Amino acid sequence: MKTKGRLMLLLMLVVALGLSALTYYGIGKDKQFSVNDIQQGLDLSGGVDIVYEADKESVSDEEMSAAISLLQGRLDWNGWAEAEAAQEGTNRIRVQIPGVDDAEKAIQEIGQTAQLLFVDEAGNVLLTGDMIKNATKQVGSTTKNGPSSPYVSLEFNEEGAQRFAQATAENIGKKIMIVMDKTVVSAPTVQTAITDGKAIITGNFTGQEAENTAALIRAGSLPFNLNVIQMKNVGARLGADALSSGVMAGFVGIALVLLYMLFMYRLLGFAADWALIIYIALDLLVLSLFRITLTLPGIAGIVLSIGMAVDANVIIFERIKEELILGKTLRSAVKIGFSRALPAIVDGNVTTLIAAVVLFFLGSGTIKGFATTLMIGIILSMFTALFVTRFIVNSMIKAGLHNPKNYGFRVK
Repeated sequence: MKTKGRLMLLLMLVVALGLSALTYYGIGKDKQFSVNDIQQGLDLSGGVDIVYEADKESVSDEEMSAAISLLQGRLDWNGWAEAEAAQEGTNRIRVQIPGVDDAEKAIQEIGQTAQLLFVDEAGNVLLTGDMIKNATKQVGSTTKNGPSSPYVSLEFNEEGAQRFAQATAENIGKKIMIVMDKTVVSAPTVQTAITDGKAIITGNFTGQEAENTAALIRAGSLPFNLNVIQMKNVGARLGADALSSGVMAGFVGIALVLLYMLFMYRLLGFAADWALIIYIALDLLVLSLFRITLTLPGIAGIVLSIGMAVDANVIIFERIKEELILGKTLRSAVKIGFSRALPAIVDGNVTTLIAAVVLFFLGSGTIKGFATTLMIGIILSMFTALFVTRFIVNSMIKAGLHNPKNYGFRVK
């Protein structure tokens, strides 16, 4: 029995050390799954925060989704892979770009989304950009036996398809200019009437030029303009200081909790601390694995969930103490204590989880970051408190640690 208990403890030691090493060192050159692989939010890494507002009073959900998609595409196209565009309220979009320190330059590069126009040689507007369903760069031959080259593929919506068919039928042999912000993006010559709702723009495009043109057309297909109503820079130094302060606060808080548990409950506290280390490693691993962006409020969510994990252990240990006072053996008290504590732990965590879910779906920006880490923390803390701590405590008892005094209990 003792050998089995010691082997179980050894297993948990390997798990704790393995998870800790994984989250500290990671895997490979990129240190995957480590703390260095966790995406940092704007308040930690520094960057630019911009809020756009539609110039229409009433904007539909579909139009806002299209606007967000277009801005996100612009961000991706500029190489800001970690930048994010998200809706705020009914007609605003918040754009956050980590690692960029010039808000005005970023706005210029994203572009003040303008309306796109298709005009004939006389300057008559034939179509507007909101009739374009999509514009993409393609590479291939556009003529029979012709060489393969980049071009731009357009797809119109139903209204756009009808108007484009009429426009091309009336302008065969003439140019139809695609204009945005009074700049001619492209001026293809109509070869034939196009009735299938699709068109291509050919020319001596390089791959990048074709991509740029497609991006300009996509950006111009909004049925409204987006005005910048707020912009601010978060300096990299300020973000680093915030991260350092947050991490330090987390370390101090965790260290105090570990010491308190060890002082109050001795071996049970040691088991809780052991489980807590596994919990922290699992929490960081989940953040890295699912590419969850960590913000300063997110760190607060992690620290709060650590407190909840410890709270669950305290409830369990007090139940065990009650059973020991009633004369139960240590093994029996542990079994009954965990069972009696289960309803209270589940109720407390589920109610907090509900509040976190509401914050996640109704909140925005940093509130979502807090809610995300809190939800993850609640689920993981329940797992470690109810299963990992129990496994370690049972392993200790099987290993021969039977004296209740070693667990911080004074029973007659």
